[in-house]
Amino acid sequence: MSRTEARGIPLSRKNKVGLGLAAALGLLDMTNVVGVLAPDSDGPGPPAGVLVGDAVLGLITVVAVVHAWRTASRTGSRVVAASRILSAITALPALFVTGVPAWVVAVVAVFIVVTVVVIALVLSRPAPEPAAS
Repeated sequence: MSRTEARGIPLSRKNKVGLGLAAALGLLDMTNVVGVLAPDSDGPGPPAGVLVGDAVLGLITVVAVVHAWRTASRTGSRVVAASRILSAITALPALFVTGVPAWVVAVVAVFIVVTVVVIALVLSRPAPEPAAS
């Protein structure tokens, strides 16, 4: 079996765009750990555990994106989608808690919409290659 046969169906343009956006979101999540190290950690905002959890989810996303991109693995795509779903769930309280600045609510809303788009793109089935005759 050749290397291309072992890789499965190649990624479509939609899959690649979704993986690229997922990588960007994962990198943004990884920067959340800076909030834990900031001197004003006692101020308003998510608890340190949520920030660290988001950073871990961001790392998982980036590693899964690299794996899915290199191997065209559906499992890698599913891990990307799962980590993005969990990350979005951790952001949801900002939409419902009182006292959150409006700009934060807007950023979280955009983040959640982009996450839904990423999940749809990453999990979309690539079109199979035409059969060789």
